[in-house]
Amino acid sequence: MEHTLMLPAAATSAPDPAVLPDRTRPARLEAVWARDEEDLAQAQRLRYQVFAEEMGARLRPAPGTPEGHDADLFDRYCEHLLVRTQATDDEPSQVVGTYRVLTPEGARQAGGYYSDLEFDLVRLRPMRRHMAELGRSCIDGRWRSGGVILLLWSALAAFMQRNDFQAVIGCASMSMRDGGHAAASLWEQLRKTHLAPVDLHVRARLPLASLRKDLPVEVPPLIRGYLRCGAQVLGAPAWDPNFNTADLPLMLRLRDLPAAYRRHFSGVSGV
Repeated sequence: MEHTLMLPAAATSAPDPAVLPDRTRPARLEAVWARDEEDLAQAQRLRYQVFAEEMGARLRPAPGTPEGHDADLFDRYCEHLLVRTQATDDEPSQVVGTYRVLTPEGARQAGGYYSDLEFDLVRLRPMRRHMAELGRSCIDGRWRSGGVILLLWSALAAFMQRNDFQAVIGCASMSMRDGGHAAASLWEQLRKTHLAPVDLHVRARLPLASLRKDLPVEVPPLIRGYLRCGAQVLGAPAWDPNFNTADLPLMLRLRDLPAAYRRHFSGVSGV
Protein backbone atom coordinates (compact mmCIF):
# COMPACT_ATOMS: atom_id res chain seq x y z
CA MET A 1 0.00 0.00 0.00
CA GLU A 2 2.83 2.41 -0.65
CA HIS A 3 1.12 5.44 -2.25
CA THR A 4 -1.15 3.08 -1.60
CA LEU A 5 -2.36 -0.56 0.77
CA MET A 6 -3.26 2.71 -0.30
CA LEU A 7 -4.67 5.12 -2.74
CA PRO A 8 -3.43 8.63 -2.08
CA ALA A 9 -5.97 10.67 -0.15
CA ALA A 10 -5.79 13.30 -2.86
CA ALA A 11 -7.00 10.71 -5.37
CA THR A 12 -10.23 9.79 -3.60
CA SER A 13 -12.33 12.89 -4.18
CA ALA A 14 -15.60 12.68 -6.08
CA PRO A 15 -15.22 13.06 -9.86
CA ASP A 16 -16.11 16.31 -11.57
CA PRO A 17 -19.41 15.72 -13.41
CA ALA A 18 -18.02 17.70 -16.33
CA VAL A 19 -15.39 15.04 -17.01
CA LEU A 20 -17.39 11.90 -16.33
CA PRO A 21 -17.41 9.33 -19.14
CA ASP A 22 -20.50 9.24 -21.35
CA ARG A 23 -22.92 6.98 -19.48
CA THR A 24 -25.40 6.74 -22.36
CA ARG A 25 -23.29 3.79 -23.49
CA PRO A 26 -21.57 2.70 -20.28
CA ALA A 27 -18.15 1.17 -20.70
CA ARG A 28 -17.56 -2.28 -19.30
CA LEU A 29 -14.60 -2.60 -16.96
CA GLU A 30 -12.31 -5.55 -16.39
CA ALA A 31 -9.49 -6.28 -13.96
CA VAL A 32 -6.40 -7.86 -15.52
CA TRP A 33 -2.78 -8.46 -14.58
CA ALA A 34 -0.11 -6.87 -16.76
CA ARG A 35 1.34 -9.39 -19.18
CA ASP A 36 3.85 -7.37 -21.16
CA GLU A 37 5.77 -4.11 -21.30
CA GLU A 38 2.92 -2.23 -22.96
CA ASP A 39 0.53 -3.16 -20.14
CA LEU A 40 3.10 -1.89 -17.64
CA ALA A 41 3.65 1.29 -19.65
CA GLN A 42 -0.08 2.06 -19.54
CA ALA A 43 -0.05 1.75 -15.75
CA GLN A 44 3.04 3.97 -15.53
CA ARG A 45 1.41 6.63 -17.71
CA LEU A 46 -1.66 6.68 -15.49
CA ARG A 47 0.54 6.93 -12.40
CA TYR A 48 2.37 9.90 -13.89
CA GLN A 49 -0.92 11.58 -14.76
CA VAL A 50 -2.22 11.26 -11.19
CA PHE A 51 0.95 11.64 -9.12
CA ALA A 52 2.93 14.22 -11.12
CA GLU A 53 0.35 16.20 -13.08
CA GLU A 54 -2.50 16.13 -10.56
CA MET A 55 -0.78 15.84 -7.18
CA GLY A 56 2.42 17.68 -8.05
CA ALA A 57 4.80 14.94 -6.91
CA ARG A 58 8.49 15.40 -7.69
CA LEU A 59 9.06 12.00 -9.24
CA ARG A 60 12.54 10.56 -9.64
CA PRO A 61 12.11 8.07 -12.47
CA ALA A 62 14.54 5.27 -13.05
CA PRO A 63 17.19 5.90 -15.75
CA GLY A 64 15.79 5.40 -19.24
CA THR A 65 12.17 6.07 -18.24
CA PRO A 66 10.19 7.62 -21.12
CA GLU A 67 8.77 11.07 -20.59
CA GLY A 68 5.32 11.06 -19.02
CA HIS A 69 5.82 7.77 -17.16
CA ASP A 70 6.22 7.07 -13.45
CA ALA A 71 8.69 4.22 -13.02
CA ASP A 72 11.10 3.16 -10.31
CA LEU A 73 13.47 0.29 -9.63
CA PHE A 74 10.77 -1.75 -7.85
CA ASP A 75 8.50 -1.99 -10.90
CA ARG A 76 10.43 -4.85 -12.48
CA TYR A 77 9.92 -6.99 -9.37
CA CYS A 78 6.18 -6.29 -8.97
CA GLU A 79 2.97 -7.71 -10.34
CA HIS A 80 0.82 -4.93 -11.81
CA LEU A 81 -2.97 -5.00 -11.56
CA LEU A 82 -4.94 -2.95 -14.08
CA VAL A 83 -8.58 -2.00 -14.39
CA ARG A 84 -9.33 -1.05 -17.96
CA THR A 85 -12.28 -0.32 -20.18
CA GLN A 86 -13.08 -2.86 -22.83
CA ALA A 87 -12.50 -1.63 -26.36
CA THR A 88 -15.47 -0.68 -28.51
CA ASP A 89 -15.88 0.24 -32.16
CA ASP A 90 -15.53 3.90 -31.15
CA GLU A 91 -13.03 3.82 -28.27
CA PRO A 92 -9.84 1.81 -27.62
CA SER A 93 -9.26 0.10 -24.29
CA GLN A 94 -8.02 2.47 -21.58
CA VAL A 95 -6.38 1.78 -18.20
CA VAL A 96 -8.35 3.69 -15.55
CA GLY A 97 -7.00 2.17 -12.33
CA THR A 98 -3.91 0.35 -11.10
CA TYR A 99 -2.16 -1.21 -8.13
CA ARG A 100 1.20 -2.87 -8.00
CA VAL A 101 1.92 -5.85 -5.76
CA LEU A 102 5.35 -6.74 -4.42
CA THR A 103 5.26 -10.38 -3.36
CA PRO A 104 7.63 -11.89 -0.78
CA GLU A 105 9.71 -13.40 -3.58
CA GLY A 106 9.73 -10.09 -5.44
CA ALA A 107 10.83 -8.30 -2.26
CA ARG A 108 13.65 -10.80 -1.82
CA GLN A 109 14.87 -10.12 -5.35
CA ALA A 110 14.50 -6.35 -4.92
CA GLY A 111 16.37 -6.36 -1.62
CA GLY A 112 13.32 -5.40 0.44
CA TYR A 113 9.91 -3.80 0.31
CA TYR A 114 9.39 -0.21 -0.78
CA SER A 115 8.07 0.39 2.73
CA ASP A 116 11.51 -0.49 4.10
CA LEU A 117 12.64 2.87 2.69
CA GLU A 118 10.13 4.75 4.84
CA PHE A 119 9.81 2.55 7.94
CA ASP A 120 11.78 0.23 10.17
CA LEU A 121 9.84 -3.02 9.64
CA VAL A 122 11.94 -5.22 11.92
CA ARG A 123 8.92 -6.36 13.97
CA LEU A 124 7.25 -7.67 10.82
CA ARG A 125 10.14 -9.99 10.02
CA PRO A 126 8.29 -13.18 11.11
CA MET A 127 5.50 -12.38 8.64
CA ARG A 128 7.54 -11.55 5.55
CA ARG A 129 7.25 -15.00 3.95
CA HIS A 130 3.48 -14.57 3.68
CA MET A 131 3.19 -10.77 3.39
CA ALA A 132 2.75 -8.81 0.16
CA GLU A 133 3.01 -5.05 -0.31
CA LEU A 134 0.53 -2.91 -2.24
CA GLY A 135 1.74 0.27 -3.83
CA ARG A 136 1.49 2.99 -6.48
CA SER A 137 -2.29 2.79 -6.51
CA CYS A 138 -4.30 5.38 -8.41
CA ILE A 139 -7.50 5.87 -10.39
CA ASP A 140 -8.15 8.14 -13.36
CA GLY A 141 -10.02 11.25 -12.21
CA ARG A 142 -12.94 10.47 -14.54
CA TRP A 143 -13.48 7.04 -13.00
CA ARG A 144 -13.29 7.59 -9.24
CA SER A 145 -16.40 5.64 -8.44
CA GLY A 146 -17.10 2.46 -6.51
CA GLY A 147 -16.85 0.23 -9.56
CA VAL A 148 -13.13 0.66 -10.19
CA ILE A 149 -12.00 0.32 -6.57
CA LEU A 150 -14.30 -2.68 -6.06
CA LEU A 151 -12.75 -4.43 -9.05
CA LEU A 152 -9.25 -3.68 -7.78
CA TRP A 153 -10.00 -4.95 -4.28
CA SER A 154 -11.77 -8.07 -5.57
CA ALA A 155 -8.84 -9.01 -7.79
CA LEU A 156 -6.40 -8.37 -4.94
CA ALA A 157 -8.40 -10.54 -2.53
CA ALA A 158 -8.41 -13.40 -5.06
CA PHE A 159 -4.66 -12.94 -5.61
CA MET A 160 -3.99 -13.17 -1.87
CA GLN A 161 -6.00 -16.35 -1.51
CA ARG A 162 -4.50 -17.94 -4.62
CA ASN A 163 -0.95 -17.34 -3.38
CA ASP A 164 -1.60 -18.08 0.30
CA PHE A 165 -0.64 -14.58 1.42
CA GLN A 166 -1.77 -13.92 4.97
CA ALA A 167 -1.38 -10.15 4.98
CA VAL A 168 -0.76 -7.08 2.86
CA ILE A 169 0.92 -3.87 3.92
CA GLY A 170 0.97 -0.41 2.41
CA CYS A 171 0.57 3.28 3.12
CA ALA A 172 -2.36 5.65 3.08
CA SER A 173 -0.92 8.86 1.68
CA MET A 174 -2.26 12.15 3.02
CA SER A 175 -1.46 15.61 1.72
CA MET A 176 1.07 17.75 3.60
CA ARG A 177 -0.15 20.99 2.04
CA ASP A 178 -1.21 22.24 5.48
CA GLY A 179 2.22 21.40 6.89
CA GLY A 180 1.10 18.01 8.17
CA HIS A 181 -1.25 19.10 10.97
CA ALA A 182 -4.25 17.22 9.57
CA ALA A 183 -2.20 14.05 9.09
CA ALA A 184 -0.82 14.25 12.62
CA SER A 185 -4.32 14.80 13.98
CA LEU A 186 -5.69 11.84 12.02
CA TRP A 187 -2.92 9.63 13.40
CA GLU A 188 -3.74 10.76 16.93
CA GLN A 189 -7.37 9.83 16.30
CA LEU A 190 -6.73 6.43 14.70
CA ARG A 191 -4.12 5.30 17.22
CA LYS A 192 -6.90 5.24 19.81
CA THR A 193 -9.24 3.08 17.75
CA HIS A 194 -7.33 1.10 15.11
CA LEU A 195 -3.75 0.62 16.33
CA ALA A 196 -2.26 -2.83 15.74
CA PRO A 197 -0.76 -4.88 18.60
CA VAL A 198 2.68 -3.71 19.71
CA ASP A 199 4.44 -6.68 18.10
CA LEU A 200 3.37 -5.31 14.68
CA HIS A 201 4.43 -1.69 15.21
CA VAL A 202 6.78 -0.02 12.73
CA ARG A 203 8.86 3.15 13.11
CA ALA A 204 8.93 6.04 10.63
CA ARG A 205 12.38 6.96 9.32
CA LEU A 206 11.24 10.58 8.71
CA PRO A 207 8.56 11.12 11.38
CA LEU A 208 6.26 14.11 11.57
CA ALA A 209 7.28 16.42 14.41
CA SER A 210 6.03 19.48 16.29
CA LEU A 211 2.58 19.43 14.73
CA ARG A 212 -0.91 19.99 16.05
CA LYS A 213 -2.78 16.80 16.93
CA ASP A 214 -6.10 18.25 18.03
CA LEU A 215 -7.74 19.21 14.74
CA PRO A 216 -11.15 17.70 13.95
CA VAL A 217 -10.27 15.52 10.95
CA GLU A 218 -12.66 13.32 9.02
CA VAL A 219 -11.20 9.96 8.02
CA PRO A 220 -10.71 9.99 4.22
CA PRO A 221 -13.14 7.67 2.39
CA LEU A 222 -10.53 5.18 1.20
CA ILE A 223 -8.86 4.86 4.59
CA ARG A 224 -12.29 4.40 6.12
CA GLY A 225 -12.92 1.63 3.61
CA TYR A 226 -9.71 -0.17 4.54
CA LEU A 227 -10.50 0.09 8.24
CA ARG A 228 -13.94 -1.36 7.64
CA CYS A 229 -12.26 -4.29 5.93
CA GLY A 230 -10.23 -4.93 9.09
CA ALA A 231 -7.02 -3.02 8.39
CA GLN A 232 -4.95 -1.79 11.33
CA VAL A 233 -2.56 1.14 11.71
CA LEU A 234 1.02 0.03 12.34
CA GLY A 235 2.47 3.29 13.65
CA ALA A 236 2.89 7.01 13.13
CA PRO A 237 3.06 8.36 9.57
CA ALA A 238 6.31 9.09 7.75
CA TRP A 239 6.99 12.15 5.63
CA ASP A 240 7.64 11.48 1.94
CA PRO A 241 9.40 14.62 0.66
CA ASN A 242 9.09 13.64 -3.03
CA PHE A 243 5.32 13.31 -2.93
CA ASN A 244 4.96 15.81 -0.04
CA THR A 245 2.66 13.38 1.73
CA ALA A 246 2.37 11.84 5.16
CA ASP A 247 2.31 8.07 4.66
CA LEU A 248 0.31 6.16 7.27
CA PRO A 249 1.43 2.49 7.50
CA LEU A 250 -1.40 -0.03 7.38
CA MET A 251 -1.76 -3.79 7.41
CA LEU A 252 -4.70 -5.95 6.41
CA ARG A 253 -4.61 -9.59 7.46
CA LEU A 254 -6.87 -11.89 5.48
CA ARG A 255 -8.15 -13.47 8.68
CA ASP A 256 -9.40 -10.03 9.79
CA LEU A 257 -11.49 -9.50 6.65
CA PRO A 258 -15.15 -9.62 7.78
CA ALA A 259 -17.17 -12.49 6.31
CA ALA A 260 -19.53 -10.08 4.53
CA TYR A 261 -16.63 -8.43 2.70
CA ARG A 262 -15.08 -11.80 1.91
CA ARG A 263 -18.30 -12.89 0.18
CA HIS A 264 -18.70 -9.51 -1.50
CA PHE A 265 -15.22 -9.45 -3.05
CA SER A 266 -15.29 -13.10 -4.12
CA GLY A 267 -18.45 -12.50 -6.14
CA VAL A 268 -17.28 -9.59 -8.26
CA SER A 269 -15.56 -10.18 -11.60
CA GLY A 270 -16.64 -7.15 -13.67
CA VAL A 271 -19.00 -4.21 -13.84
